[in-house]
Amino acid sequence: MSLDWIYWAISWILLRWHSLWETIGVPAGTVLGTNWTWILAIIFLVVTVRVILFPIFVRQIRSQRAMQALQPQVKALQEKHKGDREGLQKEMMELYRKEKANPLMGCLPMFLQIPVFLGLFHVLRRLDPVQTLNTTLYGWSQAQWDSAVHAKLFTVPIAAQFGNSAAELDTMGANGTTVKLVAGLLVAIMIATTYLTSRQMILKTGWAEDPQQRMIQRLMLYGIPASLLVSGAIFPIGVIIYWVTNNLFTLGQQQWVLRKYPPPVINNKAGKAVPGPGARKAAAPAQQDKPSRFNRSKSNGSNGAVQDTKPAVDGKALAPRPGAKPVNPKKRKPAKRQG
Repeated sequence: MSLDWIYWAISWILLRWHSLWETIGVPAGTVLGTNWTWILAIIFLVVTVRVILFPIFVRQIRSQRAMQALQPQVKALQEKHKGDREGLQKEMMELYRKEKANPLMGCLPMFLQIPVFLGLFHVLRRLDPVQTLNTTLYGWSQAQWDSAVHAKLFTVPIAAQFGNSAAELDTMGANGTTVKLVAGLLVAIMIATTYLTSRQMILKTGWAEDPQQRMIQRLMLYGIPASLLVSGAIFPIGVIIYWVTNNLFTLGQQQWVLRKYPPPVINNKAGKAVPGPGARKAAAPAQQDKPSRFNRSKSNGSNGAVQDTKPAVDGKALAPRPGAKPVNPKKRKPAKRQG
């Protein structure tokens, strides 16, 4: 199956953003050793893709919430089918089908971004200074191709890689030490942000009870960042910029979603689905009535009964002492007779 349509789509978005930054006056030359029109074009390629995928990201969050709500039932099935892996998987699939939950939905946004990553990887690999053929492929003009070939980030060409040979770097006019320094730093940031995006979600939602879900979580948390130690050496600088920007976008988006829509359920000791900590904080506590001016009272902490706060009056203290003359109240004046 030809992937040319992906290369055309990625090139079209990339070139449109590059033209926009040139139109609004971003310098086409280098500033701090960087061609910002191309760097910004790659960054906003991420923004474009993430905006397109946002509805799918919302479905991913909903699916994760549904999976959380099913955790007590999944745990009960695991207790019921101890030692019967086939029976457990069969009943769990039936549970997911009945509740319309998809365990793989959590990975769907990442899988949909793979073609974008591959398309950008392929397009940037074409930026070879000694190439003279097919320079206008996928809608590029000759001027755009020449500009992208010489585009740099801190004097490092965006088509350069950590694993380039000295001869390849010479053709790009790049310094090998600078390339390895910038590329190595970007790869380290790429690995760290990839790990943090997975860790952020797992810390908020918890580890899944379902073995299949837990395996996917471990793969995303540890497997993918570890694989970047090797594969990062063959990624062009422009692709690493795309990956890091995408991770930072994901961190911000997840933080916003998790604050606005906190995990709705947790597993309490009874094994029931109850509101999570974030949901409880969002609920406004009931306000207690303030004591009135004429009826100052407080609630007993043990049983909630209302008690009078005035000190109790001791009747014995008010009684006259033995031998003391009784105190007569003032006599009232007789009322005047009406004539």
